[in-house]
Amino acid sequence: MSWPTAGGGVAVLAVVPARGGSKGLPGKNLKTVGGVTLVGRAARLAASLDWIDRAVISTDDARIAAEAGRYGIDAPFLRPAHLATDTATSADMWRHAWLAAEAHYAMRFDVSLLLEPTSPLRCEGDLAATMDALVGGRHRSAATVSPTPAHFTPHKTLTVDDNGRVGFYRADGAAFATRQRIPSYFHRNGLCYAATRAALVDDGEIIGDDCVAVVVDRPVVNIDDAFELELAEWLLSRDN
Repeated sequence: MSWPTAGGGVAVLAVVPARGGSKGLPGKNLKTVGGVTLVGRAARLAASLDWIDRAVISTDDARIAAEAGRYGIDAPFLRPAHLATDTATSADMWRHAWLAAEAHYAMRFDVSLLLEPTSPLRCEGDLAATMDALVGGRHRSAATVSPTPAHFTPHKTLTVDDNGRVGFYRADGAAFATRQRIPSYFHRNGLCYAATRAALVDDGEIIGDDCVAVVVDRPVVNIDDAFELELAEWLLSRDN
């Protein structure tokens, strides 16, 4: 690793965000993949890395807080109700967790990682690569991304009008019939976000003008529904 580890100049906080409510998949964060809850998988990884100085759960749910504790991370506060709604922003939640953790531990964190439990196929290398990109590249923030399949890109996206007629989302969409002509696109996969204190705490910014991409080119899943939960289980079993 080309950046200082814990105790070597960069104080690192890991935050696992997991609110209790989920409409698409009730109880989502306590669902299991590979016999371990989604919260447990994120917490276990964060707790295992000696270059992470502190790791906390941000939740409004006592059961989730207890589950995170079982896998080695702290629950020094509960998330306020106004930050646990469908409309609350990730930046506001993360900022609250960052400041609450600083108050609890009486220390200042230079960098924080956000590890969403709904992306359970992360590995240590994803976190290290994100930190390397952020700190080594002197960026304000970093995010893991996955290549977007050609048939999901704007060039292939269609619209359907009120009369059921299909059209191209892009006016020049008809010119991109072959996959090879479509530019590269990427989408967030939720494996890891990282931010400096200046970006997140001071400016409330996750993906801003200086957010560097960490490309993860392997199958991963960001779970929103029951099918994606089953898909994550299958991918994990296949790799094992």
